[in-house]
Amino acid sequence: MREFKEIIASYDQANRAGLQCVLATVVRLEGSSYRRPGARMLVTENGKMTGAISGGCLEGDALQKALLTFTEKKSKLVTYDTTDESDEVIGIQLGCEGIIHILFEYIHSQDPSNPIELMRLSQKKRQELVLVTGFDLTDKKNLQLGTCLLLNQEQLIAAKENILPLVKFAQEEAAEVFNKRISQVKDYAHLNYTGNLLLQFIQPAISLHIIGAGNDAIPLINIAHQLGWDVSVVDGRNTHARKERFISACQILVSKPEHVLEKIAIDSRTCFVLMTHNYQYDIKMLAALLHQPISYIGILGPKKKLQKMIAQLTDEGIAITDSMLNKIYGPTGLEIGAETPEEIAISILAEIQAVFTNKQGSMLRLKKDLIHS
Repeated sequence: MREFKEIIASYDQANRAGLQCVLATVVRLEGSSYRRPGARMLVTENGKMTGAISGGCLEGDALQKALLTFTEKKSKLVTYDTTDESDEVIGIQLGCEGIIHILFEYIHSQDPSNPIELMRLSQKKRQELVLVTGFDLTDKKNLQLGTCLLLNQEQLIAAKENILPLVKFAQEEAAEVFNKRISQVKDYAHLNYTGNLLLQFIQPAISLHIIGAGNDAIPLINIAHQLGWDVSVVDGRNTHARKERFISACQILVSKPEHVLEKIAIDSRTCFVLMTHNYQYDIKMLAALLHQPISYIGILGPKKKLQKMIAQLTDEGIAITDSMLNKIYGPTGLEIGAETPEEIAISILAEIQAVFTNKQGSMLRLKKDLIHS
């Protein structure tokens, strides 16, 4: 998640400068809002804001609430009612029509399990996780647990001190989150704790491997990086696969197609786009990828090219099943009238996003129910 990475980097910078930090988190939403539960924003003592909890309408007042938190050094729960047209703080310009509950957490930098360190740990593990944030809507003056637990499907990874009685309950509720693969808010009452839990479902960043280091790969890499995806570019030509041609965060591999997968770790969030403009390189890569447990193989070029590749592989004795065909997207990208490399990059990345979120990539105006169910 790009937002997590930016918040962590901003926190580290503030910590080195000796500045206090507050983390603002959307913990619950009733109705409509620009950001969903789990959206986070870091506010440093000098007023710098990293991340976002709204489309910009709440940040000004949230900054003031955060600055007050520096004085009290304890968590605070604040509710914004954007349905109230008489609200003097928010005004009537939002159009969100939702009630947004935001938790402000003072970050104790000496605490090894503070919210930022739990977020950092979630980025180091390339697996599905649930990050748990405790709050109490019924009594805002009560103890607000804050970001307190990190779980995977098998075990507790990390937790704040003195909340172990809550772990079993959180693990039981997290099972449903992992099953449905969506964040949820749960009410809880356990021993000395009563209140609410935001169980935030966290997935690893999409890992995009671009096969082909031509100029048209550059905007694809740049935009994917902006999305927070992990990106690599692979080519057999060391004249093209050179670090100075691409952003520093991009991994560069020079390899023959038959050896590419020896250098790449594949998981459920891995995808490939074949765009070398070299038919023989692309078909060898396709043959290697067909048996891999991945959801997306994009192939740049006309449909005739893909049909030729499938026919050739079949003639070579490779049994291509329907499940294999279902993960091949050729021509790669959504139909948006793209012509330039930048437009094509947007088209491809939008399709990959749609595949990983199990969406059709159609216009929102055609959607008959809520954007977020």
